[in-house]
Amino acid sequence: MSKRLVEYRMCSRCIMDTTAQDISFDENGVCSYCTNFLNLLNRVHFNETLHRELLERTVKKIKKSGKNENYDCIVGVSGGLDSSFVLYNARKLGLRPLAVHLDNGWNSELAVSNIEKLVKSLNVDLYTHVINWEEFKDLQIAFFKAHVVDIELLTDHAITAILYKIAHERQIRYLVSGTNVASEGMRIPPNWAHLKIDFKNIKAIYKRFGNGKRLETFPTIGLVKYVKYTLLDKIKWLSILDFMPYKKDEAIQILIKETGWRPYEKKHYESIFTRFYQGYILPKKFNIDKRKLHYSTLICSGQMSREKALELLKMSTYDNQLLLKEDEEYVLKKLGFSPKEFEEYLNSPPVSHDYYPSSEWSYNKLAILYNKLG
Repeated sequence: MSKRLVEYRMCSRCIMDTTAQDISFDENGVCSYCTNFLNLLNRVHFNETLHRELLERTVKKIKKSGKNENYDCIVGVSGGLDSSFVLYNARKLGLRPLAVHLDNGWNSELAVSNIEKLVKSLNVDLYTHVINWEEFKDLQIAFFKAHVVDIELLTDHAITAILYKIAHERQIRYLVSGTNVASEGMRIPPNWAHLKIDFKNIKAIYKRFGNGKRLETFPTIGLVKYVKYTLLDKIKWLSILDFMPYKKDEAIQILIKETGWRPYEKKHYESIFTRFYQGYILPKKFNIDKRKLHYSTLICSGQMSREKALELLKMSTYDNQLLLKEDEEYVLKKLGFSPKEFEEYLNSPPVSHDYYPSSEWSYNKLAILYNKLG
């Protein structure tokens, strides 16, 4: 991946900057990321009457689809804020969700505790898919050897595959997601991540850098399966948090009071690997600080001031240096890396996902066709 020589700039309205390679600025120094996000916010701007009606219609539709079944929807839970809050709201709305969790071997103790408290207090059944650790470990090592940015693609892909698979097997039509515009609606820069359902990319990287074995148990979703699940089975993703005034700080307080859930230091820190990946690997190797995207979203949705975001950005991505040392030792030992091997990895140049075979072009064409069909 060649590096462009670009003069550094930060947005005058949010805190996105030129580490997002496709960013552009207007004559006032305002970036394309927050401009596009604010346009999206205006389109989905919370209207109490309208959104209450939309939510009621949506809930009625979900209940009708699972009327004679044990569950009427599936909620993927990680123990993080968004997925926990959407599960809480699903129950308050009278839905009968099956909570589904992927255990990839990296759960923090707090995440495990939070999931247990949630399902117990909300009286929800939990299905946990425990991934084959040796196979998943080899996949992660292959992605390290490939020097691609999105190592978390593996976990996100497996979660998506499992949710669709269970929905298909149990004939559940609705996947209720914690995704929402208010806290994570700003577009992720293309050089920061990769298409999460690109199994062709995963397979190509594993074939080149893996242990030579075939993937036998890793949950996958290729283009054919995706078309079958979405167009034939008509399984739909719903983001019900967009139908209510979702505020991060208020959601945290509700979960603490109602379920005993406990907050994390930062977004997506329910996983030890994600914490180390976002807090150390991304900034160190790829010059990517995901806090810029998270804080910029909160700035534009009125949940954080730009001054506060800049103040937080001055702090280390790991506030606790002792925790950083513990996480590094734990991750290296679990993956079998020596400190020297890991240092060589950090100092090697990044490689684009597009260097390896990919289905991204096919998915983009499918998305265009899907939108045309309504």
